[in-house]
Amino acid sequence: MERAVVLLSGGMDSTTLLFHVRQTLGVADIHALTFLYGQKHARELAMARWQAQAVGGTRLAEWTLAMPDGVAAASALTNPATAVPDLAAIPTDERDQPITYVPNRNMMFLTLAAAYAEAQGIADVFYGAQAQDEYGYWDCTQTFAERINAVLALNRRRPVTVHAPFSTMTKRDVVRIGRTLGVDYDRTWSCYRGENQPCGACPSCVERERALGDCD
Repeated sequence: MERAVVLLSGGMDSTTLLFHVRQTLGVADIHALTFLYGQKHARELAMARWQAQAVGGTRLAEWTLAMPDGVAAASALTNPATAVPDLAAIPTDERDQPITYVPNRNMMFLTLAAAYAEAQGIADVFYGAQAQDEYGYWDCTQTFAERINAVLALNRRRPVTVHAPFSTMTKRDVVRIGRTLGVDYDRTWSCYRGENQPCGACPSCVERERALGDCD
């Protein structure tokens, strides 16, 4: 594999994935894609830029995706009127698809990434889905990636394959991999609230802190 497309948000998982594709898989030419999709902040975008430069051999494209109002309103990440909840405030029976879920976000991202890869003659797309410990999204599962690939395999000329190498791993596992690869996690951003400092209480902050703590 000489070329690949990598979805890079600037968070822990996608940054680890970027290093994995570059160092472990030895891909020399990486096209990284990051999306502005109406999220409440773009703090992670600066991290994506920094990491793309740090890993070398990476071209970063920043794409704006305008979410329809009816979609944006459904998630706390994209609806200004909906506060991002603390993880502790989300009932256990709602954590399989919490209010922080953006409807079909990963499918949108991967569809555009696959279209870009096909147009560039690149056969492989990577995204950093992992098996969350405290909550979960259906579009981060191994089954989701397999079924996306079943659709993409219908392409008659240039089929593209989606890879989610961390989809059966916890964030702790991902951090352990990243540390062996030299990932600087201080240069990643996870907090859903996007304030000057991480809140420490939203679902992403809690999971991040537990993963880093378990790997110390």
